[in-house]
Amino acid sequence: MSPTAISRRHSRQVKIAQFAIGGDAPVRVQSMTNTDTADAAATVSQIAQLWQAGSELVRITVNSPEAASQVARIRDRLDAMGCEAPLVGDFHFNGHKLLADYPECALALAKYRINPGNVGRGAKRDEQFATMIETACRHSKPVRIGVNWGSLDQELLARLMDENSRIEQPASAPAVMREALVVSALESAARAEEIGLPGNAIILSCKVSGVQDLIAVYRELARRCDYPLHLGLTEAGMGSKGIVASTAAMSVLLQEGIGDTIRVSLTPDPGGDRTREVVVAQEILQTMGLRAFAPMVIACPGCGRTTSTVFQELAAQIQDYLRNQMPVWAKKYPGVEEMHVAVMGCVVNGPGESRQANIGISLPGSGENPVAPVYVDGERVVTLKGPSIAAEFQSIVERYVAGRYGDGGAGRRSERDTGRTIPIKVLA
Repeated sequence: MSPTAISRRHSRQVKIAQFAIGGDAPVRVQSMTNTDTADAAATVSQIAQLWQAGSELVRITVNSPEAASQVARIRDRLDAMGCEAPLVGDFHFNGHKLLADYPECALALAKYRINPGNVGRGAKRDEQFATMIETACRHSKPVRIGVNWGSLDQELLARLMDENSRIEQPASAPAVMREALVVSALESAARAEEIGLPGNAIILSCKVSGVQDLIAVYRELARRCDYPLHLGLTEAGMGSKGIVASTAAMSVLLQEGIGDTIRVSLTPDPGGDRTREVVVAQEILQTMGLRAFAPMVIACPGCGRTTSTVFQELAAQIQDYLRNQMPVWAKKYPGVEEMHVAVMGCVVNGPGESRQANIGISLPGSGENPVAPVYVDGERVVTLKGPSIAAEFQSIVERYVAGRYGDGGAGRRSERDTGRTIPIKVLA
C-alpha cells in the first residue's frame, strides 16, 4: 500500500544560490557550524563535512570584525574545494556595522539571518534593522527574519501584554508570548518590504524550545502569511532527547504541509560529530516520505529468537556502508537513494520483509538453521551460509546498485515492473 502524499502548504519561492526554497521546492536541510568563524581553516573543514553529509545550507556566526573579515576567504576556499554549500550569515547586535564595514562579507554570503529582537533598542532598532535590509537589497540577498523565544523584542511583548490586560477575557501569558513571536516576525517582514526587500526574498522563523509551543506558533504563522518558513526547536537538547523533541515537533508541522527548511539543533557531545544533526534532519524527511537521501535499511528490533548479534552487526555495517557511498552513488546512480534494504533476524517476519524490500536478507534466529536467504525485488535468489555472510551480502548489494541504477538510472524500474530478473551471482 503506497503512503498518502503530504500536501504542502502554498508559499512564495525564494531563490538562494543554486536552488529554491518554498513554493514547490523540496523541504531543505540546514545546519550550523560551531567553530569560531575567525578560524577560517576550522570553519572551512566543518562546512565541508556538513555539506558532505547532506546539509544544503550552512549557517555561520558573524559576530566580530575578525569573523566578518574571514567570510570571503572561507567562501573562496570552499569554492576551490568544489564545495558549493550556500553560507548563511548569522547576525546579532552589530550586524548592521559588520555588513557595512566588510562589503566582501556581505557579498560572499548567500543569505542573511537577522533576529529582530537583537538588532538594537528604541530608535536604533529601526535604524539598524533598516541598514541590514538595505544591504540585502543592494546585494540582492534573501533574508531570514528569525525570531527567538529567548531574545524576543521586550518592547513589543510589553505592548501586547498591556493590550491583553485591557480586554474582557485576557489570554494567558504563554499565549501572549506566542502571539508576540508571530507579530514580531510579521511586522519585521512588512517593514523589510517597505524598505525595499522583495517579498520573495524573505523567509521567516519563530523558534522556541517547547514542542507544543512550536506547533502552535507555526500553525498561526502559516495561517497568517505565505512566506517560506524555517522550522526548528531553538535548543532541542542532547542525544535522544534532542532527537525525539525535534522529531515530535517538526513531524506534526511537516505532516500539515508547514515548513520549507528544517534544522535539528542538537547539542553535540564534547568533541562530537556536528554532522549528526544533518543525518537526523534527513531521516525525519525520509521516514515521512517527503524526500529520499540515502537507501533505507529496515531491520527488526530483535527478540528472544535473535540472541545472536549477527543481524544487528550486519544492519549497522550495511547502513554505514550505504550512507558512506552516497556522495559517489548520488552522482553515479540516480535514484539509488530510494532503495530499501532489509536486514532481518529470524524466520518469523524476515522472509516477508525481505521480499518487500528491493534487496533483503533473512538471517537465522537462535537455534534455526544457519542459512540466510537473500531476496532481490521479491524473488529469492541465493542462500548464504558460513562466516562470510556479511561480506557476500554487501557484494550482492553493490552489484544490485550497479545493475539497477547504473547507466544514468536506466535500470531503475524493478523486476515487478519489467518482468525481468536482475542477475545476481554469488561465488560459492
